[in-house]
Amino acid sequence: MPKATSLPTRPFGRTGMEITRAGFGAYAIGGADWQFGWGEQDDNDSIAAIRRAIEGGLNWIDTAAVYGLGHSEKLVARALRDIPRADRPYVFTKCGLEWDDDNHLAPIRQVGAPAKLRAGLEASLRRLELERIDLLQMHWPPGSDHTPLEDYWQTLLDMKKEGKVRAVGLSNHNVAQLEAAERLGHVDTLQPPFSAIHREVGAAELSWCARHGTGVIVYSPMQAGLLTGAFTEARRAALPANDWRTLSPDFNGEDLRRNIALADALKPIAARHGVMPGAVAAAWTLAWPGVTAAIIGARRATQVDGWLSVAKLELTAADLREIADAIAATGAGFGPSTPALKA
Repeated sequence: MPKATSLPTRPFGRTGMEITRAGFGAYAIGGADWQFGWGEQDDNDSIAAIRRAIEGGLNWIDTAAVYGLGHSEKLVARALRDIPRADRPYVFTKCGLEWDDDNHLAPIRQVGAPAKLRAGLEASLRRLELERIDLLQMHWPPGSDHTPLEDYWQTLLDMKKEGKVRAVGLSNHNVAQLEAAERLGHVDTLQPPFSAIHREVGAAELSWCARHGTGVIVYSPMQAGLLTGAFTEARRAALPANDWRTLSPDFNGEDLRRNIALADALKPIAARHGVMPGAVAAAWTLAWPGVTAAIIGARRATQVDGWLSVAKLELTAADLREIADAIAATGAGFGPSTPALKA
């Protein structure tokens, strides 16, 4: 069990874990030189960011085997190595993506063959320097080897029974896939993309999870930096060529301008709460029934300082209406714009 935290926690579905409303996202610290890299990163800065998050009270870290082609998991291990086990956060990782060791820039393959998932788990355990992973999620439905859902989900369920993982879940899966998996064994968690720009899962997946006792940790609540309030067209122009965002529609053309306008609309709300706009963006996702917590990335300790307030921030009904109005006015993104307010 992680060290007790003074920050608010929520039950993580039926896993038995109580997690803080924000967790450290270790995607960007994987670095450059792979298909979805974020450009060059300083490993010492990355480790300092992880430790700042833990010192601030966050009690979980989200990573994946593919982030930096194993590099992110190794950095998580380095950051935690000198922390007593009783004081360490929960560690969550993902499987099912395969890369070419001889060509790191080759396209990532989505695989689900049971033997590959088992080999991937063993590799993650080695990189993370763990005997058991707190949560293992299938990163994407297989597209390369076309493994049926029943086969890959049963493999994760079996690994849970064998004790190598505490809980198992799905990432980037829809309601039909969740239903099919649930018939085999309970889906402990879902990790979907969710932000005030990409709101699609607010239409169905979140409510499905709420009904079935499935915990939800949403990723990219600040939409890869777009909703921090600090992103500008000039900053977009300065992104290095090896940053995956240069190829994303969200970061180009009219979509970019709409998204920046939405981020600007969050600034008055942030000022009222005494926080940064990115914290408001992340807190917006936490206002949706079904969402347990949000994954928020950082590459430097100062970035953690800018959003740690998310762990306590509660938006008001008036704040949520203001954000819905801004979504309508800017035309940013897709999906429902207003959560059913919690009682």
